[in-house]
Amino acid sequence: MGIPKRIKRYAGRYALVDGIPYEMPVSARNSPALMAGFTCDWEKANALLPGNEVHALQLPNGKATLLVTVINYVDTSIGKYIEYSIAIGCTRGPKPAPRILNALLMKKYGTGQYILDLPVSSEISVKGGKGIWGMPKHKANLDFKVTDNSVSSQYEKDGKFAFRIEMERPKSPSFRLKIGATNYCRFRNMLMASYIYFNTKAGVNLFGKAKAKLFIGDHPNVAILRDIEINPDPYFTLFMPAANGVLDDHFDCWFMTYDAPPKSMPEGLESIIDLGLDETWLEPPSITNYEEFKI
Repeated sequence: MGIPKRIKRYAGRYALVDGIPYEMPVSARNSPALMAGFTCDWEKANALLPGNEVHALQLPNGKATLLVTVINYVDTSIGKYIEYSIAIGCTRGPKPAPRILNALLMKKYGTGQYILDLPVSSEISVKGGKGIWGMPKHKANLDFKVTDNSVSSQYEKDGKFAFRIEMERPKSPSFRLKIGATNYCRFRNMLMASYIYFNTKAGVNLFGKAKAKLFIGDHPNVAILRDIEINPDPYFTLFMPAANGVLDDHFDCWFMTYDAPPKSMPEGLESIIDLGLDETWLEPPSITNYEEFKI
């Protein structure tokens, strides 16, 4: 999926939304990124998705997929920051999409990922990502480390260990990744869908060649993931040494529905109304006794 022509037409123009200035299109350049996929129990993963509108994607083996994506944004419209996405592959519709077809007919079945948690480094990223696109961003202690042989990223919040991924770095980028992706999330108790387009080189390892380790802590943002029977061996790992991406200014949203009247209101506008444009990061992660949380 290429970048829509309407986005290309307004390249070089400017926008101002919620006090945040943007040079259009909203994009990131030359930013290293990792991604890894792990299978997990479908019913348990599906139970993490709210409402009746999204369903965990079923792989050919009947499993669901946990997707971990970390991007070290070094050149964006709103400065530098790390974004740490923890998501479940999903489809959108009245019922779960058929296996295999959910990958072949992605537009028909609304195939994408539902973001469970999205810590970032800076306040301005929270304000923009959540206030405009409804992404569940919040500020946390993050890092992103790359060596010749490995890539790793750790996430801590409020002094607690939350999440860590260590990945064997794939060989030099071997193919051109030109793809669009759909990100779903819940904000103001509505289902939000945003769209991002990548055009970059990537290195990929599949199945037995994909090597990574997950560590999931007891922070309430992520602790439930320890109960969805994650296979510790990833079925793919991907590394983009200099990712280039464009975030669509267009998004979709729908009311979320439930089988019974909701008893509480999830996060809403009160969480962003007082945010500013600060680009300052918290201190990097410092916890080293995370082996006890290895999956």
